[in-house]
Amino acid sequence: MSADPGFVNQLMDGLMGYYVFIARRLAELDVDILAMADDIASQTGMIISPPLWRRYIKPRMKAIVDAVRKVKKDLYVYYHSDGALNPIVPDLIEIGVDILNPIQPECMDPAKVKIEYGNHLVIWGAISIQKTLPQGTLADIQEEVITRMETCGHGGGLVLGPSNNVLEDTPVENFLALYEALKR
Repeated sequence: MSADPGFVNQLMDGLMGYYVFIARRLAELDVDILAMADDIASQTGMIISPPLWRRYIKPRMKAIVDAVRKVKKDLYVYYHSDGALNPIVPDLIEIGVDILNPIQPECMDPAKVKIEYGNHLVIWGAISIQKTLPQGTLADIQEEVITRMETCGHGGGLVLGPSNNVLEDTPVENFLALYEALKR
């Protein structure tokens, strides 16, 4: 990205054209949510610098969002990235992302995300798949669900569930306990 910006722009513009076409078609088919995903962060921070993300990725994501909103204004835009992407959350809101997933509690504090961005974003996830689900007791799981409901559920905008795909190290009993705690 730094060594050959011309090549990167040409490549990414080609990819963007393809994704704009697909996204527009989905909007024409009247989908409710456009899901976009690109893991751009690790447990401790961004894996691409925010300035490079803003230079190369943000304008292209905005073009995709703008294209679908021309077809269907009320379509929700869902964005998935693992990790600590705190530095670009305002940018995601600016370009029209409505739903942010997975909100990994090991990387981003769900309560803080709710306080800072809850008027602009739906938080999707927020239950730990690294600690609570695989290693927690049934009481730990219920406590985390209650904590998330109390700190992130006010005013709506919360799709509470695992912070990502539940992995094989999660006991079935713990997954079922999550389901039961969510129902309650």
